[in-house]
Amino acid sequence: MSSEQLREWVEDFLDYLLSVRGYSEATVETYEIALSQMADSAHFYEEDGVWVLDLTPFRFKIVKNNKKTIVKKLSAVRSFVKYLEDQRQLNIRMIGDESIKVPQSLPKPIEEVYIDEVLEKATIEEKLLVSMLYGLGLRISELASLKLEDIKPEWVQVHGKGNKVRELPLLPSIRELLEVHLAQTQSKKYLFEKGNAPLNAAQLRYKLTKLFKASGIKATPHQLRHSFATHLLNHGARIADVSELLGHETMATTQVYTKLGSVKKMQEYMKAHPLASEEGESRSEE
Repeated sequence: MSSEQLREWVEDFLDYLLSVRGYSEATVETYEIALSQMADSAHFYEEDGVWVLDLTPFRFKIVKNNKKTIVKKLSAVRSFVKYLEDQRQLNIRMIGDESIKVPQSLPKPIEEVYIDEVLEKATIEEKLLVSMLYGLGLRISELASLKLEDIKPEWVQVHGKGNKVRELPLLPSIRELLEVHLAQTQSKKYLFEKGNAPLNAAQLRYKLTKLFKASGIKATPHQLRHSFATHLLNHGARIADVSELLGHETMATTQVYTKLGSVKKMQEYMKAHPLASEEGESRSEE
C-alpha cells in the first residue's frame, strides 16, 4: 500500500510542478524519470507515526550513473520530500540521502589569439562588450546592470553577488572604447541600453555568442571571465589579486584556475623538454 501511495504522491508532485510552479514539460520529465526510479526501488513505510523513505536500494540502482547525474536525481528526491512536508504536512525521515562530492571541472579559457581575431572584426559596441568581460572579468549579470555613474576615469565600481561592491582598474584601451561608444549611443543611465532601457543579460549573451560564432568559435560570457583569470595567472599575476578582481569570497574558489595553469604548463613541458620528445628518446638510446 505504501509503495502505491508513494507513486500517487509522485504524480501529484509532478502535476504541482507543471501547473502551479510553471516548470517546463522538459524539466518535469527529468523529475519524472528520477522519481519513477526512486519509487520503483526505494523502501517507503510508516514507523511510529513517521514516514520513512529508505533510498538505499535506489542508490544501488543509480550507482553507475556519473556523479552529476546522481546529484541531480537526489536533488529531485529532496524537492519531492520537501513538497510532501510543506504541502501535505507529512513528517518524513530519509535514509541514504547523503550527498556526494562532484569534482569541479576545469574551466576552458579561450585562447588569446582567438579573442584578438574576434576583436579585429567587431564593431565598437561588440569590442566594448568583449573587453568589459575579458578585460575586467565581469559576470554577464554585472555588466548588464552596470550604470554610467559607476564608471570613473580610472576605476569601475561593480555591484556583484550578495550586494558586494568591488573596484576594478579601467585599462586605457577600454576607457577609449567607452568614450567612443558613449559618443555614438548617448546612453543615459546604463552602459548598454536600447530605447532608454538596459539590455538584459540574455540580450548581451546573444550578442556575444553571435559575434564569436561568426569566427567559428563557440564562446560564452563565463568563458571570457575564465579567460580573464587564467591568462592573468599564466602571465604571473598573484592569485590573491586575481581572486579580489573576480569578487571571489575566498581564494579557494580561484584555485581551480591555478590547476588549469598547471595542466597547461605540464603539456608545454612534455612538448618542449628533450627527454620528453621522441627525438630525445632516440638520442638517449644511442
